[in-house]
Amino acid sequence: MRFLTRSLIAVFLGAVALGLLGLAGGMVRDTLAERAAQEDRTRAPRERVFTARVLTLEPGVVAPVLSAFGEVVSRRTLELRAPSAGRILELAEGFEEGAEVSEGQVLVRLDPADAQATLQLVRADLAQAEDELRDAELALELVGLDRAEAEAQVDLRRRAFERQETIQERGIGSASAVEEAELAFAGARAALISRRQAEATALARVATARSALERQRINLSEAERALAETEITASFAGVLSGTVAVAGGQVASNEQLASIIDPDRLEVSFRLSTAQYLRLLDDAGDLVDAEAEISLELGGVEITSTGRLSRVAPSVGDGQSGRVIFASILQPRGFRPGDFVVVRITEPEMVDVALVPAAAVDAEGEVLVLGAEDRLEAAQVAVVRRQGDDVLIRAGDLAGREIVAARNPLLGAGIRINPQRSADAAQAEIPAAPELVTLDAERRAALIARVETNRGLPEPVRTRILAQLEQEAVPARLIERLEGGGRQGG
Repeated sequence: MRFLTRSLIAVFLGAVALGLLGLAGGMVRDTLAERAAQEDRTRAPRERVFTARVLTLEPGVVAPVLSAFGEVVSRRTLELRAPSAGRILELAEGFEEGAEVSEGQVLVRLDPADAQATLQLVRADLAQAEDELRDAELALELVGLDRAEAEAQVDLRRRAFERQETIQERGIGSASAVEEAELAFAGARAALISRRQAEATALARVATARSALERQRINLSEAERALAETEITASFAGVLSGTVAVAGGQVASNEQLASIIDPDRLEVSFRLSTAQYLRLLDDAGDLVDAEAEISLELGGVEITSTGRLSRVAPSVGDGQSGRVIFASILQPRGFRPGDFVVVRITEPEMVDVALVPAAAVDAEGEVLVLGAEDRLEAAQVAVVRRQGDDVLIRAGDLAGREIVAARNPLLGAGIRINPQRSADAAQAEIPAAPELVTLDAERRAALIARVETNRGLPEPVRTRILAQLEQEAVPARLIERLEGGGRQGG
């Protein structure tokens, strides 16, 4: 009985399974037939719509900003060199790299023994030259008296000769007396000539003695200068750099011992292309008096200072192009020679131009304008200036219309888009110069403490940031970064 029951159940389950298989086969057949029927039907094409961000062209007055990379250099640098060979006797306290020095401070003392000995020898030679001059002048005076006496003798012999001639003419005197007087007169003239020759020799001796005395005086001045130069002093206040001198060491003549850099007289040297340089010239061809912003990135913190264009290098340089421009740094604290900085120059304002992203304009100056039914139209614009990721264009008749902010290969004339408008997609503005903020004592102390306790900052960066925080006006960008970093760290 049990066997029969189990057999009936198995037959029933088999019948159910076969029925389900048949039902599934019918469903598959109907589905395939319906799909085949749909493929035979003609499909209506559907237009593809892209999404793109648009912005409105709003021409106005824009002051372009020209950016360039430059290097900080010192406008006043003094090389300390040894005026003569010798031994370094003494160095100033703190004679090391980065040490501050004051004007007139004695930095290096060389051994003065040789210079002092030379000075004493020159003084002895000077005294000898003075004695020689006195002797020559006295001899000249004696020779002058001798010449005067010889002239008197000539005058006396002449009168005697003339008297003998007169006596002979009267018939009283003899010819022998006249001859004797004439011979005496000739001898007196010869003696006078000899005395004049002696006087000329004495004059020459005096001149020689005076020249020798003048030479000795010059030697004395040189010896005194050489002795004074054994002390090397600072001509101006500044910071030492490249110190190589060691107390007790030997130095050669004209050997460089160190350099003094004036940290308060810094400037930036940067190179511009010829086209960029021409934009900074006025009608007379001179460099415009334009403002500049100098910024230095240090460990995520930016040190900034205002500057002003000062001059242009006189030559281009071998194998170079463009022009080298110099801009003075008005607030040099925190900067050091050799720093690699970014210079942003505010150019003269331009009227009736629009600032748009560079991706909105192709290489041929074409933009995509939003037309009727949100379809794109191609239009030409005049590109006036390219600066970074933006361009300045002349909109012309397109003023007030919307254009695609970023072109891509899928967009073109006639394509319909889904425009996206936002406040961020409006015309970008050129970033203004960093605002300077005057801090109160409490806030300044808090920022200084935050920098001093930040162990992640390198020591040179920490020193420069603290120097900028000690100024009366601090850039707002620096304050935002410091305070923002502190909040993130908390």
